[in-house]
Amino acid sequence: MKLLIFLLASACLALAQTPAPSKAATPPAKAAAPATKTGTSGGSASSTSRLLNPAALTAKAPEVFRAKFTTSKGDFVVEVTRAWAPLGADRFYNLVRNHFFDNAPFFRAIANFMVQFGLPANPAYGKVWAKAAIKDDPVKQSNKKGTITFATAGPNTRTTQVFINLVDNGTTGAQLDGQGFAPFGTVTEGMEVVSSFYTGYGDSGPDQGRLTDEGKAYADKSFPRLDSIKTATIIFPEPPPPPPPAAKKAAPAAGTVPKAPATAPTGTKAPAAPPKKQ
Repeated sequence: MKLLIFLLASACLALAQTPAPSKAATPPAKAAAPATKTGTSGGSASSTSRLLNPAALTAKAPEVFRAKFTTSKGDFVVEVTRAWAPLGADRFYNLVRNHFFDNAPFFRAIANFMVQFGLPANPAYGKVWAKAAIKDDPVKQSNKKGTITFATAGPNTRTTQVFINLVDNGTTGAQLDGQGFAPFGTVTEGMEVVSSFYTGYGDSGPDQGRLTDEGKAYADKSFPRLDSIKTATIIFPEPPPPPPPAAKKAAPAAGTVPKAPATAPTGTKAPAAPPKKQ
């Protein structure tokens, strides 16, 4: 009897110490495909693994695409025109498509100048992408209010950091056009949201080296008033819908002999092979 009581008590103690399952991240209102498992960036588990290998994320962007950013202050939409800056557009497309920007802070916001982001919430991503520089694009558009452009640390140093111009910084003000900053898109919806991000820290905000090494935890602790991205997703062009399921053939009735399939007419071409995935 004492042994039975002891076993029951041990079982109850084990159940009490079992940690409760963590809550899944809330999916965006309209996702391209439901993720069965989320990673630390907010994307799917497959996106998480791909983001650790920048060399694998080189898909060519559509000629025009739109990305929706859901933030702590509301939503805004960026429309990218690849012809403006092809290399920058391709890099931005791959980052958004794989949820690189999810949960990232707007770590440098300066009133009457620009808002900068692109250092990820997960420091594991920051460390590998810091070395994944792309070459410069020629400047074809001006850094006008609402345009989005990659930040640089000199020639051919663009990686993941981008900024949105809050005023005309092209040929007036900071005169960014002449310094080689090539816009690749523009905010088409929600510019009032972008203009409302907290700018109180100015250039005294997070240290970029620490933000790269420690991630958003550092920004949240030391600069709690910074605004941040919740999710960033491609909303146009939308991915094609999955093919409909194949219809099941009815089983032949008992005692009947199935008919042989008809012979294809002479000269009929075989169906084309499916296109290869990029």
